[in-house]
Parts: sequence; C-alpha cells; structure tokens
Amino acid sequence: TDSGIPDFRGPNGLWTTNPLAEKTSTLSYYLRDPEVRKVAWEGRVRNFNGTAQPNDGHRALVAMQNAGTLSAVITQNVDGLHQASGIVEHNVVEVHGTIRFGRCWECNDRRPMGEYIERVIAGDPDPHCELCGGVVKSDAILFEQALVPEVIDRAFAEAEQCDVLLAIGSTLSVGPANQVVPRAKASGARVVIINGTETAMDKYAHALVQGSITPILQAVVARAGFPT
Repeated sequence: TDSGIPDFRGPNGLWTTNPLAEKTSTLSYYLRDPEVRKVAWEGRVRNFNGTAQPNDGHRALVAMQNAGTLSAVITQNVDGLHQASGIVEHNVVEVHGTIRFGRCWECNDRRPMGEYIERVIAGDPDPHCELCGGVVKSDAILFEQALVPEVIDRAFAEAEQCDVLLAIGSTLSVGPANQVVPRAKASGARVVIINGTETAMDKYAHALVQGSITPILQAVVARAGFPT
C-alpha cells in the first residue's frame, strides 16, 4: 500500500468498495462471464500504465539481502515490485503468482502481460489465446484456483529453515500461505509480525510491531547498520 496499490480487505480496500472487482478475482466468474473479464482487463491496463514503484520498504529488504541476512521473500503480492526493487528473482517466492505474465487457461501458453495489454489498448476488450482461442488470465492465483504445489512447498521449506521470520504487511488470514508463521516457529525461528493492524497469527509472534511498514523497516535497517 505504501507504493500506492490499494489493499483488498481493508475499510477502503478494492473489494470493499467495488464488489464487482472481487468477481474478477474469482475463477468461476472470470472464466464464464465476459463482462467480468472486461473489467479485469480494464484494471490491468490501468495498473500496467500506473505509477506504482518500489518504495523505501522494498529497498529496506534489499539492504537486508545485500547484507547477507535475507535468504528469501515469501510474498502474497503479485505486482513484481520486489524484483523491481532489486531482490534477486530466485529469492522471491510468489505464492499467489504474478501479474507480470498472462497465461491461457486452456493450453497453458504463457506470455509477458505487455503483449496482452497492447491488444486491449488496440481495441480487444477480452483478448483470447492466439494459439488455441482459450481464455487468458493473469498468472496470479484467483480464488477457487489451486496454488502451485512446488511454490507453496518451497515457501514452507524456506520458513522451516530460517532463523528469523519477518511477517510484513499482511493480515495473515489466507491459507495455506499463512502457515509459514507456525511452521517457522515450530522449527525454532523467532517470529516478528509487522502490520498496521492485528493479524490472524499474532499468537505465534515473539514480537508484534504495529504501524506503517516503511518507517518500521527503515528503522530496523538503520539499527542493524546495513548500508542502503
């Protein structure tokens, strides 16, 4: 949210203020309703041409990575801003996928999202697969869609191997991704939860920090003496 991207479930969240937007994130609605897909593509065009950029919170994580203390970023975000900020691609575990690519639901053809955005701007409100004519969606996971087993398995493995787990900017209400918190604690890690509000996993935390994410992470980096 510090990069100007609205959250989903907060009082002013995207789904709270626009119920139709939640349908664009539900697989069955998306696959069967062209109007829902058109709304989704309109949103993708806006986001693709938007101004969201990595913020100082992202850069604080880069400072941790460059100091050798950050081994992985397990993220539910689909915006690709971690990679844009300088986090090494291999170190980013995108549990809910990414909007940087589009994928055909029928034949699995995967292409950069920009190719589809160009077609929408050119006048196609609901671009289909050029290979098979199937429905195209972003490569982000929708409600009713299964997670990629290899990705969630890696997320759990990273959580079980870490010394400290920082859970940052999430209500931790969506499973199975939220299970990284109890798994990390059960494996002996210290758990620190940083969020603007209470979370569903607060009971597992060794430390709870409530407030705006960016200044908190900046303070952590400054206290540790990591170069930025």
